[in-house]
Amino acid sequence: MRNCKKYISLPIWFILLTAIFGLGFFVGQSSQPSVDKVEDLSGKQLGQPALVDFSLFWDAWHLIESKYVDRDDLNQQEMVYGAVSGLLKSLDDPYSVFMEPSESKKFIDDMGGSFEGIGAEVGIRKGVLTIISPLEGMPAQEAGLRAGDKILKIDETLSADLTLDEAVSLIRGDKGTKVILLVARDNWNQAKEIEVTRGTIKIPIIEWEMLTSAGQADGEKDNIAYIQFYHFTDNAPREFRKVAKEILASSAEGLILDVRNNPGGYLEVAVDIASWFLPKGELIVTEDFGNGQGNEYRSKGYNGLSELPTVVLINQGSASASEILAGALRDIKKIKIVGQESFGKGSVQQLERLKDGSSIKITVAKWLTPAGLCISEEGISPDLEIELTEEDIDEMRDPQLDKALEILRKVVNY
Repeated sequence: MRNCKKYISLPIWFILLTAIFGLGFFVGQSSQPSVDKVEDLSGKQLGQPALVDFSLFWDAWHLIESKYVDRDDLNQQEMVYGAVSGLLKSLDDPYSVFMEPSESKKFIDDMGGSFEGIGAEVGIRKGVLTIISPLEGMPAQEAGLRAGDKILKIDETLSADLTLDEAVSLIRGDKGTKVILLVARDNWNQAKEIEVTRGTIKIPIIEWEMLTSAGQADGEKDNIAYIQFYHFTDNAPREFRKVAKEILASSAEGLILDVRNNPGGYLEVAVDIASWFLPKGELIVTEDFGNGQGNEYRSKGYNGLSELPTVVLINQGSASASEILAGALRDIKKIKIVGQESFGKGSVQQLERLKDGSSIKITVAKWLTPAGLCISEEGISPDLEIELTEEDIDEMRDPQLDKALEILRKVVNY
């Protein structure tokens, strides 16, 4: 397999257009013929299962060809695609999917282009299509969609039996067109329809400011820096470096790192950001292949922000790289986490292109925090759980941010 880059998100990058995601995968290509015998890391032969009677498949194939009423119209290539798709579905993993050549090309093209859609990331949580994170200022957020919302229906199609990619395909679309989503929210008595007008999606990365205290004179600021980190994109390390230098040159005595509604992105970016807080060589995350083998990712030791008292904010929209960062900072630096339990997207996918232009995206590993917590499905639980209610949002209150400020003010003796 060729050298490739690891992407985790999570959940699939749903800018509603499939792709920067798969917010997780390696992009690679296999040079081995599909029927060749290869060995995995344990030495077990792969490719021709010895304990499986493959004659069952050929018996079914022959039965279809010989007795199906419309057998003269059979498309054998589509039959092969259907069989491979079923093979992936049997894994019961929403992030492992088969893509026919046209789907595969669109997925790869979308990863490098400009996007039109509703501007949110979705995943499958406990078997339900769920909003991981609406992007800041994009159509999904403006229409009122929030992290944790469950999508029960897309226009006239029920979501229950859809794969993640199928759901994304239905929700995405051209700028100016509309999609109606039937949405359930935990504190609603019944599901509601939300209409979203699709638009051109712009991905924000990072913003920061010195916070103003309501108790101080007009214009006077706390010496607490606030970073809102929207996404772990390829150029996020460069943007974070600029912000870190500005904060270090300021009078900041504390730092709030807000990764709420941050759906994640590249593993390498999570490692790079964590390296600003952790000494060189400290474990950030372990890649667990599930066969006794694993890779460890350690701090590069930039360490510039390590002495600044810090609090991390998370919520249900914090996924993959966000969870890796939050988990590492708590496990190693005992940094407090405030908010609500994160999404639990702790797996990495690998994209394998097949001979005819089709491809398989398959989960190859799960992520463990330095303390050994499996992020996948469990998520990161905050040290201080603070709910953000509908009323808070309507009144433009942020009790989670207020709690983070309270913690830091005690540390810096305000």
